[in-house]
Amino acid sequence: MTFGVALVGGGIWAKEEHLPAVLASKDLCLKAIYSRSLKSAEDVARASGKEVDLYSDDSKQGYEDMLKEEDISAVIIALPIASQASYIRTALSAGKHVLSEKPVAENVTEAMDLIKWYNEHIEPDRKATWSVAENFRYLDSFRYAREKVQHLGKIVGFRVRVYGNIQQDGKFFNTDWRKVPTHQGGFLLDGGVHYTAGLRYLLGTDTYITRLSAFTTLLKEHLPPVDTVDAILKTNTGVQGTFQVSYGTSLVGPEWTIGCENGSISVEDSKITVQTLDGKVDVQFVEDERTGVPPEVRQWGQALAAGRINPEQSPSQALADLELIELMLRSGEAEGQLQTCHCQHSVNI
Repeated sequence: MTFGVALVGGGIWAKEEHLPAVLASKDLCLKAIYSRSLKSAEDVARASGKEVDLYSDDSKQGYEDMLKEEDISAVIIALPIASQASYIRTALSAGKHVLSEKPVAENVTEAMDLIKWYNEHIEPDRKATWSVAENFRYLDSFRYAREKVQHLGKIVGFRVRVYGNIQQDGKFFNTDWRKVPTHQGGFLLDGGVHYTAGLRYLLGTDTYITRLSAFTTLLKEHLPPVDTVDAILKTNTGVQGTFQVSYGTSLVGPEWTIGCENGSISVEDSKITVQTLDGKVDVQFVEDERTGVPPEVRQWGQALAAGRINPEQSPSQALADLELIELMLRSGEAEGQLQTCHCQHSVNI
């Protein structure tokens, strides 16, 4: 069975990542494109090389008109963070399966309300399913590293260091909703949920964050409200680690390192380094399939065809990713005040 899919959004990620992923999936067939402007919908359509129906807010056929089409079974929603929740609700209410981009919502309160509504009003009927995209869980480098972590004994420490220097001429910066963000944290939320997802994935199911403390600052005036966070995280096992992310620095990253009883493993892009206590060092290069979006979309299609939900794409997973970033922002606003996690323990992948 092939599922007719509509792309909702005409931005960079929809055009460069979701579009080719849908076109390459044997379980999905592109039927329509919606964007708030007809021009951006047309741009994505041209990139697809296919004849598809177009919908926009500035034409006669809008979003709700698109959702009435019977040949559209599912939608992929890639819109500005502050806009996503209402589009998710509308699509699910119309009986369409949804894959929405991370973060799950603009903030934890909104996310919990949306998940509660979905669990009570949509999920019981099984007519529509809601999945949340997080491509870091589909990076082969992280999957390889996680497997190695599981063979190195108990986790004793960890660190995340992701650095960048976003310039004003960058393509991702030059989108209105990123230049003047209405969502909390600016780029730290937009990109940061990837990095918390990566950390949580490497830690596995038995080790999860329970408390954290963080400092935040703004190094570049064009990246408000803050562009840098340095946090200390405590786990249920008593182990602690660090999480450092900056979009306005000359420091160099990225790196995820997990220390275990019998050695450590580091992920630096495609480079995976395993160092055991006896001094042996093994370096492997594991190439990812683009950004992880192709396997992410492919496995979403496979889950739809099988009539199930992929647990790696559950809204509760995305909520846990979001909570860590939000608590870091709250702690930073309060000059390092300790924050307690509430959405980590019941989530397993």
